[in-house]
Amino acid sequence: MRKAPKSLALLAASAALFATPAIAQNPPQADAQRAMTARDLVTMPRLGLASVSPDGKRALYSVTTTDEKSLDRSTTYRVKTLATGEEVEVRIRDDASSIVFFNDERIYFLAPGGRNSQGMQVFTGILLSNGVVAQETQVTRVNREIGGFKVAPDGKSIAVIGNVPRECAQFACKSDSSRYLPGPGTGMLFDGSDGFVRHWDTYETPGTFSRVFVFPIENGLATGPGVAADGPAGEGALTGDTPVQPFGGMEDIAWEAAGDALYFVARQSGASEPTSTNTDIYRFTMGESRPTNITVANKASDGTPSPSPDGKWLAYLAMERPGYESDRMQVMLRDLATGATRSLTADFDRSFGSLAWTPDSRWIVATAQDVLDTPAFRIDPRSGKVTELDLLRGNEAHIGNVTPAGNTRLVFTRDSIAAPAELYVSEGWDEASRLTDVAASRMAALAPVETRRFSFAGANDDTVWGQITKPSGVEGNLPAILYVHGGPQGSFNDGWSSRWNPRVLASQGYAVISVDFHGSTGYGQAFTDAINRDWGGKPLEDLQKGLAAALALDTQIDGSRACAMGASYGGYMMNWIAGNWPERFDCLVQHDGLFDMRSFYYATEELWFPRWDFGGSYAEQRELYERWNPVNYVDNWRTPMLVVTGEKDFRVPYTQGLQSFTALQERGIPSQLLVFPDENHWVLKPRNSLQWHDTVFAWLDRWLAEDAE
Repeated sequence: MRKAPKSLALLAASAALFATPAIAQNPPQADAQRAMTARDLVTMPRLGLASVSPDGKRALYSVTTTDEKSLDRSTTYRVKTLATGEEVEVRIRDDASSIVFFNDERIYFLAPGGRNSQGMQVFTGILLSNGVVAQETQVTRVNREIGGFKVAPDGKSIAVIGNVPRECAQFACKSDSSRYLPGPGTGMLFDGSDGFVRHWDTYETPGTFSRVFVFPIENGLATGPGVAADGPAGEGALTGDTPVQPFGGMEDIAWEAAGDALYFVARQSGASEPTSTNTDIYRFTMGESRPTNITVANKASDGTPSPSPDGKWLAYLAMERPGYESDRMQVMLRDLATGATRSLTADFDRSFGSLAWTPDSRWIVATAQDVLDTPAFRIDPRSGKVTELDLLRGNEAHIGNVTPAGNTRLVFTRDSIAAPAELYVSEGWDEASRLTDVAASRMAALAPVETRRFSFAGANDDTVWGQITKPSGVEGNLPAILYVHGGPQGSFNDGWSSRWNPRVLASQGYAVISVDFHGSTGYGQAFTDAINRDWGGKPLEDLQKGLAAALALDTQIDGSRACAMGASYGGYMMNWIAGNWPERFDCLVQHDGLFDMRSFYYATEELWFPRWDFGGSYAEQRELYERWNPVNYVDNWRTPMLVVTGEKDFRVPYTQGLQSFTALQERGIPSQLLVFPDENHWVLKPRNSLQWHDTVFAWLDRWLAEDAE
């Protein structure tokens, strides 16, 4: 089916009702446009995080490019003057990364260190108006690699993170934490009290953690051995990773405005860690030996500490229910003088994902998914009133990385199904304008797609939303692809993805249908909770009704030629569909899907996830696990299936894919198995991504082409 459908090179047709708004489409198109390819997706320039100067006048951001032939990636930095739009490339050493403004001229960044240091170190310099970085100075000189940093607002201290044995009182201490490598062979020996043996895609090193150390800065240089923010080792000590692994970032660390206290997030390590979502916020005060757990009363997740610029408040995000990783994130506010804490958004039924104060401490700006968009909201810290900011006149799609560049000016990223992220600026809370052209011009050369939103009555007669993405201005019928998202508490919202990308698939001549079934995010916590203990129930009903609704809505879609595909929980659903809706699809694509709930439970690493979704351990809830276990329905399998897995996937171990492939082989069902030895739960490497797409497109073509077997 990879042949371009008739009229694919035509200009975009008028948008249908609920189609992706014009701002999400490409800029004015050229006369001749070609369909987007997988290589276009893999090599599309990618916008990095932006850092805004404290005076709000300049934005510094990175762009990662991928060579069309070699697929090698490189990153450059640019700085843009917000008032004039003038932009220059930052002329800095090629190995620099994590560049951020400290004041209106001074920047800090990471780069390989010189003598008397090891690995990445912190550097500083002055960013001139022409992009030249002058007065480059190495700030840290320690014999341990630095993974990230935060400079105190007063410039007198710097917090750095790195992998350091817990018994070390100094950042660069010499300590042997290889007790799990007793020799003489290569075997790793773990103890049951260690907690995680492996996490996401990496085996743990017992006794070594990502830790925060604070160094004073004197005459522009970090001095001394560093002070451990987690305090000395020993009985009762905090032992855990900061940032929280595997996905925590520098948002887990924040300085108070005066620079005399540091907040950081950690989860206590130990035998109970794989079953605990209890992350806490700790406060380390300069001059004290141990940090204070300021969220000890909450046994669920706390994170994203955000102190106010006036030094009076700490905003942060918190869940209520221990053990549930997809509970609603509320915005909490703590009075730093009294310790009194309250929820600002207890009555607002959306889950927030980011926080930022305006410089005058008058407002908190946060983002939260809402239906298929992720807009920004303004929160009044005095009353808790939440106001949605219509920064793009109802065309938000996916807004992220919001940074106040003044009391009423915001800099943020925005992406959609139609286009990857660009940088935008909003003045006076008003409609934003685009600042950058990272990928927009390149996207303009590609034939456009259109995305139409639709809703229908799903399970329990609840309103369920979905999207149809297809090439614009084409004639003739289009085969259907049912996309099923992972999570399962997630969404295929109106956002760009470098992996499961509806636009590149639609550009091959398909209509891509996604349904935000019960369990999806952005519709209130009750809707998200509805999948708990019901993995194969309401979600399957929603998918069945959603596909029928999409076919009734858009008669161009040929429902007699249809495949379904999904990863993680979406992969589970492919296995579930194979046994419980076997007659519907011409083919399935199952990526990292759960096949046998019993063997999955005993092999995965974050046990809080199945324990919450199934009401307990496998031993405690055997009947429920088996009720929704795809392996129990393999005798109904008949649909051709492509199975994809990564050997470094410890969340859904690759043996789940091998088991499903064995079931297919035993029954003589047409099948293929694609194994990536060097990928985890995702396919991240450029060449592997191209191979993934080529294999998937060939599989779909085999079963959906008009002359398919």
